[in-house]
Amino acid sequence: MSKTKQTFYNILKGKFLVDEDAQKNWGFIIFLTALALLMISSSHQIDKKVQQIAVLNKEKRELRSQFVATRSDLMKLKMESSISKKLAENGLFISQTPPQKIKVRIKE
Repeated sequence: MSKTKQTFYNILKGKFLVDEDAQKNWGFIIFLTALALLMISSSHQIDKKVQQIAVLNKEKRELRSQFVATRSDLMKLKMESSISKKLAENGLFISQTPPQKIKVRIKE
């Protein structure tokens, strides 16, 4: 059997875990396992953040459309014609004669 085949069989049988240098190998395996767990945890946190961003963007769009609708309603309410209609319901009407300025002179 060639050296390459023997090495491959030793890896498959797990002899590298019970040899004299097994302590180095176990340390490396534990290190790789810790890195894998860290990567999995990080990807889960990123997925949560992406979902949270999507929810916040949807909420932002809804609030923006609500703001635009409210601003439009306010502009309609501020128009002179709508104000005069509301006042007419209460019996108040716009004067047909323009207002006059009153000047007050103080005597010294």
